Amino acid sequence: MFKFRKKRDLALEESLGDDWVRDLGVTEAPLNQQILFYLGVIVFLVGLGATVKIILLAFESSFYKARALANLSEVQRLPAPRGIIYDARGKVLAENRPVFLAFLNVREFLRRSDLQNQTLKVAGEVLGISADDFWHLIEENNQGVFSDTILLNADLSQSQLIKLESLDSTVILVSRGFDRHYPQGPVFASVVGYTGIASAEDLKRYPNLGGRDFVGKAGLEAFYENKLRGKPGTSVKVRDARGNVLDQKKGKESEIGQELHLTIDADFQTYFYSRLKQGLESLGRKVGVGLAIDPRDGRVLAMVNLPSYDNGIFNSASTSKAVAELLSAPLKPLFNRAIGGLYSPGSTIKPLHAIAALSEGVITPEREIFSPGYLDVPNPYNPDEPTRFLDWRYQGQVNLASALAQSSNVYFYIVGGGSPPRAAAGQEGVKGLGINKLKEWWQKFGLGIPNGIDLFGEAAGSLPDALSREKKTGKPWLLGDTYNVAIGQGDLLVTPLQLLSYIGAVANGGEVYQTFLVNGFHQPKAVKDLSAVGTSVIKEVQKGMERAVTSPLGTAYALHDLPFKVAAKTGSAQIRNNSQENAFFVGYAPAQNPEISILVLVENSKEGSLNAVPIAKDVLDWYYLNRMTKVNQENKNINDYESNIPENF
Repeated sequence: MFKFRKKRDLALEESLGDDWVRDLGVTEAPLNQQILFYLGVIVFLVGLGATVKIILLAFESSFYKARALANLSEVQRLPAPRGIIYDARGKVLAENRPVFLAFLNVREFLRRSDLQNQTLKVAGEVLGISADDFWHLIEENNQGVFSDTILLNADLSQSQLIKLESLDSTVILVSRGFDRHYPQGPVFASVVGYTGIASAEDLKRYPNLGGRDFVGKAGLEAFYENKLRGKPGTSVKVRDARGNVLDQKKGKESEIGQELHLTIDADFQTYFYSRLKQGLESLGRKVGVGLAIDPRDGRVLAMVNLPSYDNGIFNSASTSKAVAELLSAPLKPLFNRAIGGLYSPGSTIKPLHAIAALSEGVITPEREIFSPGYLDVPNPYNPDEPTRFLDWRYQGQVNLASALAQSSNVYFYIVGGGSPPRAAAGQEGVKGLGINKLKEWWQKFGLGIPNGIDLFGEAAGSLPDALSREKKTGKPWLLGDTYNVAIGQGDLLVTPLQLLSYIGAVANGGEVYQTFLVNGFHQPKAVKDLSAVGTSVIKEVQKGMERAVTSPLGTAYALHDLPFKVAAKTGSAQIRNNSQENAFFVGYAPAQNPEISILVLVENSKEGSLNAVPIAKDVLDWYYLNRMTKVNQENKNINDYESNIPENF
């Protein structure tokens, strides 16, 4: 019978003890070399993996650290100052002032209803904008192309700045910027224009603009936006997680925009402006245009529009009421009438028609036409009641020179439309130009198309003809229509700029120059060349314009005592069913070697062209005394001698 003994638990060290091994008679053997190799490879790979992991962790740590720092760094766009605008003699017309501006973050304001009451309170107490005006600004913004920001104030005072910055608001934002300052104000407003905060449309047009940048909105500020606009800089503001500013680093410097140097002399412009304004006020009128061009190359010497406006008011929303009133003003002070206004030229078109008639062989300089003060055209339906076209007074026998000097309507009725059926004695036998030839010559002198001046808003004008009349109204073109346009009435419409550009061509011998306002970007360019017309033809017309000043019967005889010789043409254009009259004066001086051509327009004048002549006389006299070249001033005695020679000498 077997006996079992209780089994004793063995410890691990006992089971592997040397004694136990010896008792079993087992000898110790070295490990296989292949096994050692594989073990080494495994250890190496594990070590390599650990090393790579450590490197990746370190790199990942620095990457996320850099991202964290970037999130705390705010890159700010620094506005660039616009280029300075100078007059022809270096006087500043537009400059920059560093300012702090307040903007409304529109999206944030509309999104954060919990901040709206506080924002309205701040706007009222700090910026002086009432709640009604504040909401009105937002409504206006919603009606047009939506903009993310609205300018609230363009020139914060120090106390306003401190209060706004202490609030650290996400709704009312404070930004550095540059305010545009116009020292000459209304005198140059229609030329220089003004700036405003970039709209959504502006941002599309100019991709490099920022939402808080100022951009040219009118005048030269708008036309030369790409040159005037500077290059913005940058700065970096570092904040902690709570938004506190830790550091501010300077980045790229802003670069100022390109300068503009105008062809206009500020002193001359100021005198022209004040004299035209004085003349209008003495007549109880408010609307007029003054324009001066150098006929030798097309440089604009002066451009005056009345009424005018203060172009500095567009810099702040606090004057939004004043801006709204300006935009809705019935006399349209923002409208540049010199380039965009369309007017019947009246008798100022007669020199052009004289050149056309001489060139086409319709008339000779010596041919006389009799004007008893009217021209009768037989009425086929009532022979006893002819249609009567009036002259402005009895003229008697007039030739080309005296017709221009005395502004005979009957002479130019017949030159334009031909002798009527059963013409009276002294009026027969003239074929006339006709409407097609008239239009052809209007186009030759640059009428009906923009001249190409460096301003936006130039009108093309309107040149009538028989076909367009019939298409537009269904009515045929009649002889009476030709008579009307022959003296600058009816459907013929031109801009003051076009009118004076063609007069410049009469002055210089046949070249219509493209006009320009800024030196350095333009070379004199003749857009129409009528030199083929011939010197003799143009000289005959020049003679008639000179006689308008020298002859006691001339419509511009009031200028005969100036210390230099002037060639001129006056005009009165009936408007509003002949109930009102616009007064024109065009001319150039000195007559022998012209340096300046000039236009004066008085809308709704009291006494026709007589109201424009005194203004033109004073403006020309100022220019002679202050700006005319020494050579022409030295010719004064020669001009005095020539002016005393009898006209029929």
